[in-house]
Amino acid sequence: MSLRIVFMGTPAFAVPSLEKLLESGHELVGVVTSTDKWGGRGGKQLLQSAVKQFALERGLPVLQPEKLRDPDFLAALAALRADLQVVVAFRMLPEVVWSMPRLGSINLHSSLLPQYRGAAPINWAVIEGAKETGATTFFIQQAIDTGDILSQVRTPIGDNETAGELHDRLMWLGAQLLVDTVKGIETGELQASPQQDILATPAPKLFHDTCQIRFDQPSAQLHNFIRGLSPFPGAWTTMGTEELKILRTLPQLAAHDYPPGTLLIEKRSLRIATADGFVQVEELQPPGKRRMSATDFINGWRLDEKVIQLG
Repeated sequence: MSLRIVFMGTPAFAVPSLEKLLESGHELVGVVTSTDKWGGRGGKQLLQSAVKQFALERGLPVLQPEKLRDPDFLAALAALRADLQVVVAFRMLPEVVWSMPRLGSINLHSSLLPQYRGAAPINWAVIEGAKETGATTFFIQQAIDTGDILSQVRTPIGDNETAGELHDRLMWLGAQLLVDTVKGIETGELQASPQQDILATPAPKLFHDTCQIRFDQPSAQLHNFIRGLSPFPGAWTTMGTEELKILRTLPQLAAHDYPPGTLLIEKRSLRIATADGFVQVEELQPPGKRRMSATDFINGWRLDEKVIQLG
C-alpha cells in the first residue's frame, strides 16, 4: 500500500529526493516550495525554485506559502490528507505543520546527526577536516535537527574534495536513503532512536565575513577552509581594494620568510604564504571575472608585480 506524501523542498539538492520518491510508487499529493524570486540579469526575471520546476514538469500540485502559519495554506495542506510529510532543504516548520500528517514529518539532513546540526553541515564538515560524513533521516520536532533518528548512510570525505563535490554526492546518497526510510516507515520495520545531544556539533549559517581567509594559519587548515567554501559562497581575500576568491588549493609544508598572505606569482604556479608553508592555488576567481585556473590567471593578468600582499 502506497503512502500519500507531501514533499517540501526548494533547491536543486532536493530534486533527486523528489524524483526517487516518485519512482518508488508512492502517491505525491503535493509539493511545498519557496515563493518565486526576482533575479537573473538586472533582477527582472521571476525565478522558480528547482523543486517547483521539477514538480510542474511532472504535473504535481504546488503550494508556495509566504508564511507557513497562513490559514489558507494550512487549510490547503490539510486538504491533501498526507500520511507523511518529507522535508529536504526547506525551512524550519512550525508544529502546526510538522505534526499534521498521521505518520508525522521526516527530514533529510546532510550530516551524521547529531554532528553538524544547522544550516551548513556540508561546508562545516569539510572546513573542519572531517574524514567522514553522511546523511541522516529523522522525525522533525520543534528544536531544529534534534528529532529521533530513523536511518543514516556514511561516506568518506576526500582530502582534496570540495564542499560542492561532496554536496553532489550526498544529493544522490541522501535521496536513496530517503526512499529506503519511507519504505521502512510504511512497513513498520524502521524504529527511530533518540539523538545523543552530548555529541552534537554546530554547523551555523555562513555569512560573508565568515568566508574571509586568514592566512596566519597552518596550510592544511587553510586548505580545508578554502575547499569547504568552494564553489559557493567562496573563500575570499583582498587584492588591493578588490575581493579575490580562492576556490581550489593544495597545501605545502615549507620554511620561508614571507609574511602570511604573500602571493607569489611564478611562471607555472601561484602560491600564498601561510603560517607553516604555502597553499598552491589551483583555481580562483579574480574581481569581476569568471572562475579560472591558476595557469589562466598567470597568462591573462600579466601583473608587473610578482609578489603581492593579500588581505
